[in-house]
Amino acid sequence: MSTTPSKTMAALWMAGWLSLTLVMAVAGREAVREMNVFQVMEVRSLLGLCMLYPMIRRTGGFGTLKTTRMPQHIARNLIHYISQLGWFLALTLIPIGQVVAIEFTMPIWTAILAASFLSERMTSWKIAAIVLGLVGVIVIVRPATGEINQGQLIALGAAIGFGVSMALVKSLTRTESALAILFWMLVVQSVAGFLPALYVWAWPPTYVWGWVAVISVCGTFAHYCLASAMRYADATIVVPMDFLRVPLTATAGWLLYSERLDGWTVLGAALILCGNLLNLKPAPPVPARAQ
Repeated sequence: MSTTPSKTMAALWMAGWLSLTLVMAVAGREAVREMNVFQVMEVRSLLGLCMLYPMIRRTGGFGTLKTTRMPQHIARNLIHYISQLGWFLALTLIPIGQVVAIEFTMPIWTAILAASFLSERMTSWKIAAIVLGLVGVIVIVRPATGEINQGQLIALGAAIGFGVSMALVKSLTRTESALAILFWMLVVQSVAGFLPALYVWAWPPTYVWGWVAVISVCGTFAHYCLASAMRYADATIVVPMDFLRVPLTATAGWLLYSERLDGWTVLGAALILCGNLLNLKPAPPVPARAQ
């Protein structure tokens, strides 16, 4: 799908992604207290398909979602599904801000894969943005990382999976619409999770369904925002913008769960912001070949 590159449009779509994923993190923590992770994921996918139907009809029906890249869709979405399971599980084991902070080892894998397999240029500004962002993440979690526990390892594994998934999304945006990417994500993940969810099924308290509905709305349209952002800019530009989710989530943890927001978080947020500003600098032109 050819789209005129625009860092501004990519940033706007990523703002939607940031807002929705922040709300989903809070809703996810609340839901998994009373509901099995497999159930949360399955209901999220099924509700997401229902919410997506009006958009599909408005854009021409299911015929517009045909794809010749089904193996890539399946691979991407299975990897993302397993990573998402780990992410929800980690929310129950370690503080919400720490889960998201550890998740931001993801840009390392995304940048390496995008440069290696998608032929994206790794300029000095992109490298500086990633380095500053990762240093900011380390600064934020430093007071809480005296020892590695199970939750941290699960969060790290999820981050690696998200990095692989992100690179595959960027590859898919070259031929697929954001709507098609989202549709096949929900289809593949609902099929993959059906039997596990059925096996562990137990009816949760009524109020939990409200949190699951929030997860479904935010999870569905967050990925639409992400796929749209990827159409306007390289993955190595889009991903460092996501670093802002770390200080935002740390702030939410402080306000909602009394997780302390200290000087380390403020310093880390400043480094992350600096990295994002560096990332917006234009790449130098490619030198013309000598005649």
